[in-house]
Amino acid sequence: MAPLPGRRRALAIPIGMVLAGALAILPNAASAATAGTAAGGGTPHADGPLLSYVVNTTRTNSGTVRDVQQAIDRNGGDIVATYKKIGVIVVHSANPAFATAMRAVRGVESAGATRTAALPTASTTELGAPERITAAEAAEAGSKAAPGQEPLEADQWDLAAIGADKAARIDPGDRHVTVAVIDTGVDDTHPDLAANFSAKQSANCVGGVADTSPGAWRPYSADAYHGTHVAGEIAAARNGIGVAGVAPGVRVASIKVADPVTQLFYPESVVCAFVFAAENSVDITNNSYYIDPWLYNCLDGPDQRAIVDAVDRAAQYSHDKGVLNIASAGNSDHDLDSDAIVDTTSPDDSTPVTRTVDPHVCWDTPTQLPGVVTVSATGVQKLKSYYSSYGLGVVDVAAPGGDRFQVPGTPSGNGRILSTLPGNTYGYLQGTSMASPHVAGVAALLKSTHRHATPEQLQWMLKAQADNPGCPTGLYDPDGNGVQDATCTGGRHVNSFYGYGIVDALDAVTG
Repeated sequence: MAPLPGRRRALAIPIGMVLAGALAILPNAASAATAGTAAGGGTPHADGPLLSYVVNTTRTNSGTVRDVQQAIDRNGGDIVATYKKIGVIVVHSANPAFATAMRAVRGVESAGATRTAALPTASTTELGAPERITAAEAAEAGSKAAPGQEPLEADQWDLAAIGADKAARIDPGDRHVTVAVIDTGVDDTHPDLAANFSAKQSANCVGGVADTSPGAWRPYSADAYHGTHVAGEIAAARNGIGVAGVAPGVRVASIKVADPVTQLFYPESVVCAFVFAAENSVDITNNSYYIDPWLYNCLDGPDQRAIVDAVDRAAQYSHDKGVLNIASAGNSDHDLDSDAIVDTTSPDDSTPVTRTVDPHVCWDTPTQLPGVVTVSATGVQKLKSYYSSYGLGVVDVAAPGGDRFQVPGTPSGNGRILSTLPGNTYGYLQGTSMASPHVAGVAALLKSTHRHATPEQLQWMLKAQADNPGCPTGLYDPDGNGVQDATCTGGRHVNSFYGYGIVDALDAVTG
């Protein structure tokens, strides 16, 4: 069928055609990543800040990769990791002309810096600090829980909103299905996560090389709570402790990509994560973040294009290995199918410059990459959350992400999402970061009942079973100030706020 208006187009980079054949004939290897340092003899070029770069080759054969590696050395670069199967090389260099020089090298498709300075702020797509629940409060809630409910489940309005509470009584999911949380790390010692955690499918990918040593996947501190909250939404066990996940019977893994100082998500770390997931039998990844330092990576900018190129290759590689990648749409309330968006936050590692971008060629990565399931957020009233970005032909499905303006009739009356936090605690958060793991959980239930389904088939099942409330009638004004906050376009079955609709966990186990 013809694509919907504004539908994401395939990335127009020649390597895609090359890789289609190259990946099929490359010999098997334990990992696509081969770490190493460049041979000596190159010019140091140490007259600028030490930055990280991605260099993307035109081909993946040994000769091309070797020639490019030699050019990297000549131009003052140190190789951190080579992902030969996708033609991506992660490099550190203090040569301020490194990227420009590498773009002129034969065999290089694109090259660019992945940052411009030390990054000061986080890039996850949760909105606001967590509202924590103390152990005493959790214990008190447990004493009032209804039969068959987890102690804090009465405040998990989101489970009932997508039928996950009923689905769990029919099929909680298969332990052979794994969802990897590409994030800030997961506290696998949390009693609600320990039973469902897969250490053998977890790693620390910070810097671009996978570290699988015990505990490397855990958050650096309790303040790096984001990944643990996401993991609980997906697969917190129904064990009489705390909360429940959407798919409490599946496994969850942690692939940590957040910088230890800034908790930022650099492209080279995400490339490592997608490749690691592909080569360690992960079924689904959840991506509740955007890649710094650009909120939107414009394909006409050489550095930004190199970032998109590298991450797209890694995501496509995982997709071709059978991994369904799911990502949050973002919290800027932007229409991702509009003609122009004003971005005031990029780059976020130095001084932001106000720029107007076209989201059709300037992408929120990884959420707008081809093949990635893009998720918008809703509140308890099944209305698009006030902060959630949207877009006809961009958003695939929607899910509960929380909304402080949509107040549920729960004991707490809290419209945000309750889940696990590090250190055996719990808390509320809202954001498209919280919507994406709900979709990942439903996808895991689908994979449990359709073990041989491909990523494409899982995506279409998510869409077919989704329930679309349709565009709001009248004024869309969630904050009640009398102003139209966003305009929904499209029809009853597919529209810009919800894509194909809000996912349905009950249909996933009964359909």
